[in-house]
Amino acid sequence: MKISRFIFLLFFFVNSFAQKASKPNVIYIYADDLGYGELGCYGQKKIKTPYLDQLAKEGIRFTRHYTGAPVCAPARAMLMTGKHSGHSYIRGNYELGGFEDNKEGGQMPLPEGVFTISHLMKKAGYNTAAIGKWGLGMSNTSGDPNKHGFDYFYGYLDQKQAHNFYPTHLWENGKWDTLRNQYINVHQPLPQNETSPQAFEKFRGKDYSLTKMAEKTLAYIRQHTDQPFFLYLPYTGPHLSLQAPEEAVNEYKGKFEEQPYRGEKGYASTPYPLSTYAAMITYMDKQVGRIMALLKELNLDKNTLIMFSSDNGATFDTGGADTRFFNSVAGLRGRKQDLYEGGIREPFIARWPEKIKSGQTSDLVSTQYDLMETLAELTGVKASPNDGISFLPTLLGKTTSQKKHSYLYFEFPEKGGQVAIIMGDFKGIKSDMKKNRQAKWEIYNLKTDEKETTDISAQYPELIRQFDEIVTKEHQPAHIREWEFINPKF
Repeated sequence: MKISRFIFLLFFFVNSFAQKASKPNVIYIYADDLGYGELGCYGQKKIKTPYLDQLAKEGIRFTRHYTGAPVCAPARAMLMTGKHSGHSYIRGNYELGGFEDNKEGGQMPLPEGVFTISHLMKKAGYNTAAIGKWGLGMSNTSGDPNKHGFDYFYGYLDQKQAHNFYPTHLWENGKWDTLRNQYINVHQPLPQNETSPQAFEKFRGKDYSLTKMAEKTLAYIRQHTDQPFFLYLPYTGPHLSLQAPEEAVNEYKGKFEEQPYRGEKGYASTPYPLSTYAAMITYMDKQVGRIMALLKELNLDKNTLIMFSSDNGATFDTGGADTRFFNSVAGLRGRKQDLYEGGIREPFIARWPEKIKSGQTSDLVSTQYDLMETLAELTGVKASPNDGISFLPTLLGKTTSQKKHSYLYFEFPEKGGQVAIIMGDFKGIKSDMKKNRQAKWEIYNLKTDEKETTDISAQYPELIRQFDEIVTKEHQPAHIREWEFINPKF
């Protein structure tokens, strides 16, 4: 009896160990307003990103990977739910509340009952965490991340609060976590009579939010070595304001010709705007390096799939940023808020030792809302209906079995109302549709003109007809008036 019980327990523990070993940890790192060309492995020359470059060297780098939307909240909603922008519940940055602590209201919350990638991973037996910027609802709303499949959350709930890297607080599972920072109005420019170097000190604090997030990330990994985990890291660099630890800025001071930024175009003032912008990216890169080092220390490295991307294109040149100086979108047209390539084409890197062959580059046309189906194939758990296609075959080198999108569809209600469709080598885009619903299509051949310089729409009337049909097929009416510009009933 004792022997049979011993054999049963031995079988149970061996089987449990085998199940754990067969399930890879999954870490998805999501930068904020990082442009397509701001990593060394994507051609950046002025900003150092050695750890992400190493990630790409040891894995696969995608060159035709797209976000679902060119601004924060909808991109995050589409990543979470696997829906494109014609189907997504959230399609724009719908702001609630104000910037002050006592007016913190967040953005349009995800509704109850939405199936997310974190729900999928929990069904697959994973512990789940999100550390960074949420932007899909406060903890007292239906958008609480703990209600959408995350066992643990730490960071910003409200995107407006994330304009300040030295906030008074962050949120931990719905509870206010007080930091050692005084309240800063980061959108208040320096008065003209404040010209001393000390004037800029008002935009600094003691606790840098990205440092706190990184510390919580490392602690979470250490606490979950005995269960597979899914870790979503929507880190906030390099979104404005221009704020970085002094030691990080010092790495770049003196390398660029730059003048102090005094807040004339919004966001925090800084004496070294170019150095600070570069420092924010390099500092975030170092946090990725810390994660990689810990995974190796804990012998989790080989059984962890790490992915890295960004929510949208590089910021428009405001708040002291100069993305043209850094060639932040690698010469592509457009920035954040645009459906041109510079606003929606994103870096995407994946590393999984012994599963993903190192040193690869893929031109597969893929998108962030493909992550739902990719994780479904990885775990064997069926996803709810969505618009994605798994890119796992490409990750694993099984390109002959890789399914492909017939087209990618985008609609965006901000900046005048825009739609775009990518179909093979061709891309169609319409702008200012709120003023003119019959705005003409611009068409570009991305194979020969990826910078979208030459409109060839006159040569392709049949393609225009197809694009119109796709818009009719893919657009579902938005649930609020501000987002419905394609077929408004008011």
